[in-house]
Amino acid sequence: MCNKKTAAAFSLLAMSGAALTFSQIAAAQTVVNPQPSGVLSLSAQASSQVPQDTVDITLFYEQEAADPSTLTNTLNQRADAALREAKGVDGVTAKSGSFSVYPSTDRDGKISAWRGRTEVVLESHDFAAASKLAGKMSSSMQVGSVAFSLSPEAQRTAEQKLVTQAIDSFRKQAQTAAQAFGYSNFTIREVNVGRGGVQPRPVMMMQARAMSADAKMAAPIAMEAGTSTVTVDVNGSVQMGR
Repeated sequence: MCNKKTAAAFSLLAMSGAALTFSQIAAAQTVVNPQPSGVLSLSAQASSQVPQDTVDITLFYEQEAADPSTLTNTLNQRADAALREAKGVDGVTAKSGSFSVYPSTDRDGKISAWRGRTEVVLESHDFAAASKLAGKMSSSMQVGSVAFSLSPEAQRTAEQKLVTQAIDSFRKQAQTAAQAFGYSNFTIREVNVGRGGVQPRPVMMMQARAMSADAKMAAPIAMEAGTSTVTVDVNGSVQMGR
């Protein structure tokens, strides 16, 4: 008759044997179920140059004062006046930009004055209207920068067209590769369609900064938008067949 220690030893051996058996079964299943052959991974892409349809014109005003409170009031008044003037123009949206007040120090490190800057941003799909307004407002606020971009609506429209092109390219690549490997057909295992995003080309930025040096400019700003590259990616895998 076995004592308790002997019984425990037998139980441990039985558990170890069971664990070994499960490991052997798992290994056997791995060998029996290999990865399918004839699987090909592919990726395709379609892109196009889309005209930028939105302009952002940043206007700014800078001032210096003896105390921050007076300076803040002056900056707020200038920005409020600019926003009121812009609200009367159809097709142009005006919003507040950055605002900053900071001290100027003398050689001894003491505050000698306070400097501040306020910005107003004009946004529009109507380049002519935004340009005319910016030129009119330049007597009270200087033009800091002009940037062009692609609106979400224009981006979605371009992507819808590119999806069809990217999928067609993916299928053609799959057919060509399958034939090259000696297969006659293929079936799609999995596929993912993704938007590659937009790459802008802000060609007018340097020109806009150069023109903004003349604070007395009253004529409309001469500007021309560039293009943005819209991209759609398709990637996945296919099962080649005989």
